[in-house]
Amino acid sequence: MSKKKKVRVELRKNLSKPARDKRWTQEFQDHGFEDESTHAGERVRAKGALSRKRTIIQEETNEASMKSDEPMPAVDTSVCLPGRVLWTHKVAIVETDDGRLFRCAIRRLLKSIVRDERSIVTCGDRVWIRPEQKASAATPEITAADRADASPCSVLRDPRLAQAGEAMIERVEPRHGILTRASRKREQVLVANVDQLVIVMSLFEPDLKPHLIDRYLACAQRGGLQPIVCLNKADLANCEAFIPLIGGYAQLGVPVIFTSARTGMGVDRLRESLTGRATAFSGQSGVGKSSLLNALQPELGLSVREVSDVNQKGRHTTTTAELIHLNGGGWVVDTPGVRQFELWDIIPEEVEGFFVEFRPFVPLCAFPDCTHTHEERCAVKRAVSRRQISPRRYHSYLGMFASDPK
Repeated sequence: MSKKKKVRVELRKNLSKPARDKRWTQEFQDHGFEDESTHAGERVRAKGALSRKRTIIQEETNEASMKSDEPMPAVDTSVCLPGRVLWTHKVAIVETDDGRLFRCAIRRLLKSIVRDERSIVTCGDRVWIRPEQKASAATPEITAADRADASPCSVLRDPRLAQAGEAMIERVEPRHGILTRASRKREQVLVANVDQLVIVMSLFEPDLKPHLIDRYLACAQRGGLQPIVCLNKADLANCEAFIPLIGGYAQLGVPVIFTSARTGMGVDRLRESLTGRATAFSGQSGVGKSSLLNALQPELGLSVREVSDVNQKGRHTTTTAELIHLNGGGWVVDTPGVRQFELWDIIPEEVEGFFVEFRPFVPLCAFPDCTHTHEERCAVKRAVSRRQISPRRYHSYLGMFASDPK
């Protein structure tokens, strides 16, 4: 039996504040100038702005992935079931280890714990759920509009969902292998518990953005993911023009796969890379992530759209991340397309650590705190001028150092 301990956690502050008596001018005129002292019962700040804390029972764990500032309450394993989140929007769809689906609401305590994330539950999370014996008003209904917006293979159209029960998510297990970004000044975890990240880029409409690839590589390194660069729409471009780019990533140990969802080029090699592993697909809108998944597994029937003729940018077709099981083993998460990818919780001094080609030259800089941006006698800048470091990669470094999300 695992040991348990009491932990004091901080909860979110109340959004609503109690009304205060603001008849100060009237009271001042009624009492004249004789009593100008503040009432003893007047609060300096509203009660709703005070810190809120609560004591929870937590299981002791030695897992390194558990963050000390994100405690999770213990659960009764005799009544709770383990499962994985397949899809989450207004309601979370969880598949238990025995193959059943449940429509789940999130325990209020989990949503109230103070954290930097926009949502406590994301696609791919391992969770513990408590099945409800009867329908609960806490679980939102899946509307007809939700089903209409879902892609043909979406879990919302899974026949098992008709017999799905309702449950409450009681605990989220520690995560590994996460893909995260900054969104609205908060952390947005796009997917959790995956082994590798397939960075899908297009060689033709929308144009290839190597700087975005570099941002994904930094995010993969930080999240513990093995990156794979997938250059799609190879049938519409001259692949020979991209050989220097491929060579640069090959020197970094990052595999590059040319693919074409229309002709099937590179699809078999990509399928081999996905078999038996947990993978996240991510990239710009319109690069063909859903089309590639349709080529890998034709019965999926994911929705696809053409690139806009106005601005040559992709249109958002996949709106929520969804876990998809592969016939050959393993599973993938098709994530929504991005227009910007801003790294989360990374200070400028940490950026050089994501560029492995900098490491031999950093100790040779004249200053121990060299930022490699403007300093004299900088070994990294000297290596760039000698073409020992790719000027394009150095330009990506400058953008990340300046926190430019583009």
